[in-house]
Amino acid sequence: MQKTKITKLFNIEFPIIQGGMVWVSGWKLAAAVSNNGGLGLIGAGSMKPDLLTEHILKCRKATDRPFGVNIPLLREDAADLVNTVIRENVKIVFTSAGHPGKFIDLFKINNITVVHVVSSLKFAHKAESVGCDAIVGEGVEAGGHNGLDELTTFSLIPQLINEIKIPVIAAGGIMNGQTILAALALGAEGVQIGTRFAVTKESSAHINYKNAVLNAKDNSTKLILKKLAMARVIKNEFSTQITEAEDNCADIDELKEILGEKREREGIFNGNLEEGMLEASQSSGIITNIPAVKELMKNLISEYSIALNNLKAAK
Repeated sequence: MQKTKITKLFNIEFPIIQGGMVWVSGWKLAAAVSNNGGLGLIGAGSMKPDLLTEHILKCRKATDRPFGVNIPLLREDAADLVNTVIRENVKIVFTSAGHPGKFIDLFKINNITVVHVVSSLKFAHKAESVGCDAIVGEGVEAGGHNGLDELTTFSLIPQLINEIKIPVIAAGGIMNGQTILAALALGAEGVQIGTRFAVTKESSAHINYKNAVLNAKDNSTKLILKKLAMARVIKNEFSTQITEAEDNCADIDELKEILGEKREREGIFNGNLEEGMLEASQSSGIITNIPAVKELMKNLISEYSIALNNLKAAK
């Protein structure tokens, strides 16, 4: 697999980044991805500072390669999480769900490489203007929370490439070597993969969640909570309840009441397949097994090489 600006930026072997997903991306998953040539991310979105510290220390013991932390900036305790990664000398931070400039000066003073997740050209320009080192352009195919413009990966990435000077990482619906090749062909310098890494042995997601993704088909996911915090989830009783409320013009307060608290934890970590939020990619139907990360990385690289050779042979 080719070297890119992203492999150089993070000092990694392959331009593959594991998404920092809530209730999924603990130290075991992050370390496994980093140990096998990619960039592992600890998902701080489901952690308090003390727990994040524990995961950082365990990850550092499990790998001597680069790894990072993902921090959702809209969290009330985002500043505490930022101070945690600084105190623990983490040198790569991915930020999402908030203004990319909120902590950028603090990150830069501490020599931290900063990448921000965007869903549109407008937000990409903002991330570049405040000094981010790279961006993740995430299409609406992605599992979890998405941009309200609902731009797909194939429409978003070329537009980012045309106007943004910092490296662009593609995300959303990327599951195998063929989709990695497609993203790089669009001009991306790397890819970020979420759901495919969520369904691995090292992922902290519940086995019920992993099996739900295995059982997913091409039309098994849907977008919900467009008035509140739009997310792509696997269809279940909860998503049906939310959809019915939205169809009946429920206001934000009513949707918040239905959503309640810790709905993602209930689905992803506790394995409640009917009442939990089962965040997953639109491409979940491609996933057919639960491999170890080492096996998955080998397969991704092999699939990429085969797809590239097939294209060359077709000329």
